[in-house]
Amino acid sequence: MILKVGIVTATDRGSRGEYDFLTGETVQQVLAEFFKTTFEYIHKVVPDEQDQLEAALIDLSDNAACALIITAGGTGPAPRDVTPDATEAVCRKMLPGFGEKMRLHSLQFVSTAFLSRQTAGIRNRTLIINMPGKPRSIKQCMEAIAAGIPHTLLLLGHEKPELRQQPSNEPTH
Repeated sequence: MILKVGIVTATDRGSRGEYDFLTGETVQQVLAEFFKTTFEYIHKVVPDEQDQLEAALIDLSDNAACALIITAGGTGPAPRDVTPDATEAVCRKMLPGFGEKMRLHSLQFVSTAFLSRQTAGIRNRTLIINMPGKPRSIKQCMEAIAAGIPHTLLLLGHEKPELRQQPSNEPTH
C-alpha cells in the first residue's frame, strides 16, 4: 500500500503564478531522503489566507485521504503567516511536540528560530505538520522529527513508513 502525502505550500506570490515556487518539490525530495517508503504526492499551492489553507487541509484529509500533510510556509510572526492558525482550526488534537522539536533543532542554525509557530495536529486519520518555507529549513526540521512520523501514522491506523538508517551526509546549511 502506498501512503498519500499532501503538500500544501502557503505563498501569496506563488499562488498567483508570479514565480515558480519549488517548495513542494523540496518537501518531496526531503521525504525521499529520510524515508524508504514510496509515497503518492498531492501538491497544492495556496495564498496566505486562513480560509483557503483550511479548505486545502480539509480536502487533502477528508477527500484525498492523505495519511500525512506537510505544509510549507506561513509559520512566522508576520500578519500574513496563518498556517498554524489554519492547522489548529481543522485539527481535533494538537501535537505541539513536533513544533517544539523543530524549533529546538533549528536554533543550531538560526538564532531567531524561536519565532517560528510551527505545530502539528491530527484531523481524522491525518497527521498535519507545519514546516517553514525555506528549503534548507525544511530539511533541518525533518532531521528533528522524522523519527516521530512513522509511529504517529501507525497509531492513526496507517502502514508504518520505513525510515532510512542514515540520511545523506550533505550539509544542511
